[in-house]
Amino acid sequence: MTVTDRSHELINTAAQAAADKLAHDILAYDVSDVLSITDAFLLASAPNDRQVKAIVDEIEERLSKELGAKPVRREGDREARWVLLDYVDIVVHVQHSEERVFYALERLWKDCPELDLPEEAKATRGKAEEHAKLRAAEEAAELDGDWR
Repeated sequence: MTVTDRSHELINTAAQAAADKLAHDILAYDVSDVLSITDAFLLASAPNDRQVKAIVDEIEERLSKELGAKPVRREGDREARWVLLDYVDIVVHVQHSEERVFYALERLWKDCPELDLPEEAKATRGKAEEHAKLRAAEEAAELDGDWR
């Protein structure tokens, strides 16, 4: 099996929407050879729950407006730590950065081909790590200030 043109269209629109809302580490995998239920997975993350929700809302709105697509299932909304949007052709996972590290979906799907994404989405790779280092430096500076 292979990813359909419709799935590519959905993935690219969702990836662009996630990038526009400053998602981190946007990746897409062609899972059509290993799963019969969907063609592709889109993974994205954010450093806080509010941003996870904003990314999910933007993806949902863009796919609805631009492509007439509505998710058949939406899970994880209440906690906004890991929200799953199931569009049948594609499944979108937007995770809090901590969940992304813990569950490491990339490792699970590493044998599947990665799909090409819009440049803005590709530019998000490594952002979670950058953000974590910045947070650690800020926290260290705060602690340092507390000791004086």
